[in-house]
Amino acid sequence: MNVLELRGLTKKFGDYIAVDNMSLSIRQGEIFGFLGANGAGKSTTINMISMLLRPSKGEIRILDKDIMQQRRFAKLNLGIVPQDLAIYEDMTAYENVSFFAGLYGLRGARLKERSLEALAFVGLSDKAKALPRTFSGGMKRRLNIACAIAHKPKLIIMDEPTVGIDPQSRNYILASVRALNETGSTIIYTSHYMEEVEEICSRIAIVDHGKIIAEGTKEQLKASITDVKEISLDIKSPEGTEAGLLQSLPGVRLVMQEAGQLRIQSDVGMENLNLILRKLLEEGVEICSVEEREPNLETVFLTLTGRKLRD
Repeated sequence: MNVLELRGLTKKFGDYIAVDNMSLSIRQGEIFGFLGANGAGKSTTINMISMLLRPSKGEIRILDKDIMQQRRFAKLNLGIVPQDLAIYEDMTAYENVSFFAGLYGLRGARLKERSLEALAFVGLSDKAKALPRTFSGGMKRRLNIACAIAHKPKLIIMDEPTVGIDPQSRNYILASVRALNETGSTIIYTSHYMEEVEEICSRIAIVDHGKIIAEGTKEQLKASITDVKEISLDIKSPEGTEAGLLQSLPGVRLVMQEAGQLRIQSDVGMENLNLILRKLLEEGVEICSVEEREPNLETVFLTLTGRKLRD
């Protein structure tokens, strides 16, 4: 069964088309990665699924019901973990979860039971009576998740759930995502950390300019760019202008430069490494290390969109 279906989904803001005739199906039991750089249309799509925005055209179906016609049904089967924390700092952790669970119609003993279950799931049982203003960033993120899952939705949207937290908290949240999936929840997962998406997502869609430009497993997406290789160089540079120097060399498709590193995408079969190294040495660049890499998911994203996920 498809838990979510988008059919010709379109959103316009005046003459600007933010989401352009998008169609997508997400099957029950998937952890589905939804990737797009800033302005690609990802957030607008999520806001329409969440019923915060009304589509200009098209249809959104959750468990085969049109969410515009069956808003209450959709609401009861949807959980949202927003990028911006949606918790009340002056209410206890338990009161936060209970408040949000109550919005979904839970009452009495059932409300208490589900709220305590959600806190236990995210490892905050011992903080039930504590105020979130005393929590670390990672604990607040976990409470945010608890507020979204207490009503046991079939579909959970997790929008950047690990942004701005420490590695230990990130690992805990990723483990929680897997555990939720194992209990039967279907999850839409967005992140600017490509390694997270590679690690946990069963299928992935890449969005650019309001359209889905690629979709499949990570293996399928990597196989779609078999004509691209990636060269990574650690360098010491006097001026930091190497990207422009290399862009015109034969076979070079894209050059990304960050502090102390060059990442070059080049045509497979074009033996241009010596040419690249010679050009850098002529310009007085010290080369500390060189590595040719197999394409990963970030390489796919760069190749298809021409920009990094964080752009």
